[in-house]
Amino acid sequence: MSASLTDIERKILDYMVQYLRSNTYQPSIREIGERFGIKSTKTVSEHLQALADKGFLERDPSRSRGVRILDVDLSTDSVPVPFYRDMPKERIARDGAETYLSLDRRLGGGRGSFFVRAKGDELDLLGVLDGDYLLIEPVEIDSLGEGDVVVARRGDRNDFLRVGRNGRGLTLQALRAGGEVTVIDEAVAIQLVGKVSALFRRLGESARVSLTAH
Repeated sequence: MSASLTDIERKILDYMVQYLRSNTYQPSIREIGERFGIKSTKTVSEHLQALADKGFLERDPSRSRGVRILDVDLSTDSVPVPFYRDMPKERIARDGAETYLSLDRRLGGGRGSFFVRAKGDELDLLGVLDGDYLLIEPVEIDSLGEGDVVVARRGDRNDFLRVGRNGRGLTLQALRAGGEVTVIDEAVAIQLVGKVSALFRRLGESARVSLTAH
């Protein structure tokens, strides 16, 4: 399956995989159209046929749900997790995901989790590099522990913050050199997006080290 997919084809395929894992059957053509705001069932059918022509599906055009997804792991031991290049503005935001990544349930990725790409030097203090994938999971303020890293909505931006505790309550420290510390009364809710629970990185040139004794 070397043929590339258009943006809408990729989104439809990801949606179908997610839907099948959740419901054990495929979405109908009408449901796919409603999901992506496509009013014409003929247009949806053309997208499905394009996916079939590129080797991603097998179709039975005579049936509304007559589609079989090819070469995709549909095991119930894995979950589809939405991936975003930019931090979504909503706490649980599946609309607008660039794609979905399959994650073993044992590695996390509960309901409401998502991946986001780290940008620039915003997490330099943790050794996180530009382009790393961060797994963000929903969390309640009462369950936060010393040293946890969270994403919190502050004004019109999302900030990465390190959690601390003192006699006055909860502290949140910005993860940059000289980052300010904010003291939060635990009785007051803060707008938490989630907790950074995992980091995924593809090793390349930066991982090469010399093993020669010296």
